[in-house]
Amino acid sequence: DDPSYQREWREVKRANKIRLAQYVHAATGIELNPEWLFDIHVKRIHEYKRQHLNVLHIITLYHRLKRNPGLVIPPRAFVFGGKAAPGYFLAKRIIKLINAVGETVNNDPDVNRLLKVAFVPNYNVQNAEIIYPAADLSEQISTAGKEASGTGNMKFMLNGALTIGTLDGANVEMREEAGAENFFLFGLTVEEVERIKRDGYRPSDYAIGNSELAAVLESISDGTFSRGDTEVFRPLVDNLRVDDPFLVLADYASYVECQERVSAAWQDPVAWSRMSILNTARSGKFSSDRAIAEYCDDIWNVVPVTVTV
Repeated sequence: DDPSYQREWREVKRANKIRLAQYVHAATGIELNPEWLFDIHVKRIHEYKRQHLNVLHIITLYHRLKRNPGLVIPPRAFVFGGKAAPGYFLAKRIIKLINAVGETVNNDPDVNRLLKVAFVPNYNVQNAEIIYPAADLSEQISTAGKEASGTGNMKFMLNGALTIGTLDGANVEMREEAGAENFFLFGLTVEEVERIKRDGYRPSDYAIGNSELAAVLESISDGTFSRGDTEVFRPLVDNLRVDDPFLVLADYASYVECQERVSAAWQDPVAWSRMSILNTARSGKFSSDRAIAEYCDDIWNVVPVTVTV
């Protein structure tokens, strides 16, 4: 709660955002404003990690701004990174969709004053060291019950990013440590996911029942983001409308509503700084020292040895 400490905290974060913006510009030619909210989603590209849910939200904001040019929203830079398995067709289509939406958004003067999208090429340990410290918001949005663990989300937390996420994997413990009020929670629980699938999940019902979602899917299908090509993203949209094994459409409304809470929180820099500081301060449980100590006690059955020098 110390104002001077909060200012210093924000200055450190801003310096890291400037460094990332310079890296992104050198790698992609895309200019990001470090004063904007940096919304970052970097990890292996996979349907269950739901990068495409993030894209549906970006398109939702794009549609809102196109319909209402006077709409005021906190400016946000969406940064993606990650690699897909060589033969994973839909994952590669997700990468293509991210870049296609980015090209449209970044070149549209109606929206690029408030939204930018960048895909960092060749995501690896070296550029991760630039990406993690620059994050304001960490996207940890896998379907509940699918993420066995997680370390990337912990790295974001250590670096003062706030998390938007489901009750999945390490998110559960992170939320317990940080405090529910310092974590942006959305989506179905593991039990709800199981119940919906058991009762017979019909993703098309969610699209029919939500006009914004229907419009987003239609704009992907009709070539808005693919220069009129209506076939390139058809497999991805058909998969969501007919099968949707990771319940993207079921979680869409909750995710969009949660992102509105993120935007509201970002507009109060003092409250945001407090949440950011507490995320870092309460991340001690995820130290490797603690993990190794538990291995020593519970698995290896070894005790410390005094070493004399």
